[in-house]
Amino acid sequence: MEQDGRLPATTWNAADVKRLYERHGAALFAYARSFLTNHAQAEDAVHGLFLRLLRGDIAVPESEAGYLYRAVRNAALNAKRDAAREAELPSEDSWFVHRGGDKEAALALQKALGELPVEQREVVMMRIWSGMTVEEIGAATGVSLNTAASRYRYALEKLRERLDARIAKKD
Repeated sequence: MEQDGRLPATTWNAADVKRLYERHGAALFAYARSFLTNHAQAEDAVHGLFLRLLRGDIAVPESEAGYLYRAVRNAALNAKRDAAREAELPSEDSWFVHRGGDKEAALALQKALGELPVEQREVVMMRIWSGMTVEEIGAATGVSLNTAASRYRYALEKLRERLDARIAKKD
């Protein structure tokens, strides 16, 4: 029961969905792009989720962020499977924008992320771009806390090595 004596809401209302989209939409899109090479497919995965939320098709889970990432991951993997082809992630099509406007740095990071195993890449996307806790990431991906933490640690090590190597090449 809520503090005012009402039962907790079982579905999201339009204001809740708007709040979720404003808070997580961009990060969820970047996350979907980490699975899908096609910009439109990634958008469809994210927008399809929010459309189902607006329709009231989905009950409010314990962990909103965990649910959103798990749902987008499933939609992206379904889209990838339906496309029935493997393709490399295009390096010239940006997933996100560098805060300082350095497109080359954003593409270098994107390339390094694309070289990570999917399991490590998804943990980095959830942790850094959405601020999810390792516990939430474990719940969203269906792995233990230790496994999620290890994937994150290994991913950061690999990213650091790859980006340091690229910086050393420039000098």
